[in-house]
Amino acid sequence: MIRRLFLVPVLLALLISLAGTAQVLTPTKLSASLSQPSARVGEELDLIVTARIDDKWHLYATNFDPDLGPTVFTFTFVKSPAYQLVGAPKSIGAQKHYDDVFKGDVTYFEKTGQIRQRIRVLQPGALTIQAEAEFQSCTDVDGRCIPGEETLRFGPLEVTGPAPAPAATPAAPATGSTTTPTTAAPVAVGPTAGPTGARDTVAAPAALPSAAPAAGASEGAAGSAAVVSAAATAPAAAATADSGLLSLAIVAFLSGLSGLLTPCVFPLIPMTVSIFTKGSANRRQGILKALFYGFSIIFIYVVLGLLTTVLLGADGLNLISTHWLPNLIFFAVFVVFGLSFLGLFEITLPNGMVNKIDAQADKGGWAGVFFMALTLVVVSFSCTGPIVGTILAMAAHGGGIQPVVGMFGFSLAFALPFMLFALFPAWLKSLPSSGGWLNTVKVTLGFVELMLALKFLSMADLAYHWNLLPRDIYLVLWIALSGLLGLYLLGRFRLSHDSELTHLSVGRLLMAVLSFSFMTYLVPGLFGAPLPLLAGYLPPQSRADFSVATATAPAVATATEPNAACETPRYGDFLELPHGLPGFFDLEQAQRCARAQNKPLFIDFTGHACVNCRKMEASVWSDPQVLRRLRDEFVVVALYVDDKTDLPANEVYVSKSDGKEKATLGKKNADLQLTGFNVNAQPYYVLLDPNAPADLAHVLAPPLGYEPNAAEFVRFLDAGLARYRQQVAAR
Repeated sequence: MIRRLFLVPVLLALLISLAGTAQVLTPTKLSASLSQPSARVGEELDLIVTARIDDKWHLYATNFDPDLGPTVFTFTFVKSPAYQLVGAPKSIGAQKHYDDVFKGDVTYFEKTGQIRQRIRVLQPGALTIQAEAEFQSCTDVDGRCIPGEETLRFGPLEVTGPAPAPAATPAAPATGSTTTPTTAAPVAVGPTAGPTGARDTVAAPAALPSAAPAAGASEGAAGSAAVVSAAATAPAAAATADSGLLSLAIVAFLSGLSGLLTPCVFPLIPMTVSIFTKGSANRRQGILKALFYGFSIIFIYVVLGLLTTVLLGADGLNLISTHWLPNLIFFAVFVVFGLSFLGLFEITLPNGMVNKIDAQADKGGWAGVFFMALTLVVVSFSCTGPIVGTILAMAAHGGGIQPVVGMFGFSLAFALPFMLFALFPAWLKSLPSSGGWLNTVKVTLGFVELMLALKFLSMADLAYHWNLLPRDIYLVLWIALSGLLGLYLLGRFRLSHDSELTHLSVGRLLMAVLSFSFMTYLVPGLFGAPLPLLAGYLPPQSRADFSVATATAPAVATATEPNAACETPRYGDFLELPHGLPGFFDLEQAQRCARAQNKPLFIDFTGHACVNCRKMEASVWSDPQVLRRLRDEFVVVALYVDDKTDLPANEVYVSKSDGKEKATLGKKNADLQLTGFNVNAQPYYVLLDPNAPADLAHVLAPPLGYEPNAAEFVRFLDAGLARYRQQVAAR
């Protein structure tokens, strides 16, 4: 019996050691090369990073909003007078994908990827360029995300030719660098080398967390450790087609169909088709002209999308998707469009323009048919303008050829009836007659426009942390608008231009049911429900004014809560635990509090970009049994491994594991997880005695990763709690 008891701690230690082994994952392997082995002074060439990615994993690329959550692939170059950066890094062949968890478009590589950074050489001689790469790899199989950090060396590069005169040496940021508030601008490396340990910080808006300065002494530039952080947010040079284009085309096509059902367009369909069928010499000519008329409509709208792409360019489209000003402008424009649809005023183009175009249409012939199409586009602007503006705004956020795709989808649906009714004129008899229902469609679109307007305000609000439109207020506004739409469809009130409603049609009733159903679906979101169908349109879940969890466990500690006797949490002004749980974001603080309250530590290694971390918090932590234990039995500390917050100067250190400087909160926490527990994946949960070192040898129970079963998670917590109480009793 004594021998069996003796074997228990031995077996426990063995299980713990096995749980910690084989957990350091490296799904992405990087290699560095040059686009050419030699160059002349003043010549430009590419630094090439090739990534090989394990099957079922993906590597996040450079060209998406860094505020979304996943870590953007970032370089940090050692400063040298021998070269300068030209522009920002470019991802070659990255795929664009809408991420439901992070509510935005991200780009990533699968299996292989390539990132290029353009440089200009400035001095002759043998040149070796060193850079620190920071990146993140994730898998959709189980939601794990692995942060990566690697030192890359490019060269040696043979540079020939005379050295430039000192006055000609560039020392300023490269021209054309973008300084949009949500992207860090690429900076040209200047010739001056600061003292050892000095840092050169990219000029970036205060709203952005600073990029972590990379360590690693330069082997090619003695004594100079100044670095420039070049955040990689340039548009991809060759993005592959993805499902985002298809989804945009479908939305645009449906929008084109809705544009047909407006008072400005619907009455024109039979009138226009009759011109081609009756005013032509024969039926064949009428059909050809009708088809040409439809293709002309498509051509006009596609040109509009093409002009949007060309005039704005890739940088302009990126600015629209990330800068606060375009998003606020879109918000205001959508509100104006929505109010116009509701009948407050009418948006029309100048009469002189309309008359001139119409005069060209009256000349007849094929040119006249084209100008007839242009006349339709112009005349219907008061109804279709808001819809077209909506599509262009959505497409601009995607960048690339999305404006062209959006306009093609819209115009195809818009032109299709004219062509089909010309081919089959008997179908005209089946068209419903014009009437008040057209204005109902217009008003319905007005409510939709107002709801979409909130999305643009929310994007600016989230990027700059204004807290103007938190999730609860956003939901309340959507609930109010959808409820008002339902009441309107039931005829409970009328707006201007509405005809008297003598009876309720089945179609109108079904639309009202849909509106009220949507409103009902939104209501649970006020109390913490995730609302996955709207993940791409709602702000992330944070503090919830209506949350039941908040009502039972307020985020502010009171005298009866675990943190009441402890200090104010560091970083608590911008980090928070889910479900109103009290806790910490710094291990040392949490250990002091746990010792003071004689409770074990619950360490949550997590990340802003960790998909499964959010799933665990939403589905497992919310379980009453789990939530009660975390609140009452443990001191919780959440350690974000990807947070970019700079550490105070006296807390910056060089890791013994990799010899690199850890200057941000995320790097410190990631280093702790790797050195203490030999694991680099999240989520990762550790139960620890606060008096013991934070390492695998002193855990209270085998650490747990992603575990969607709440009952298993409860057993994990109970095992650690029982072990802690045994240790306390034995002291």
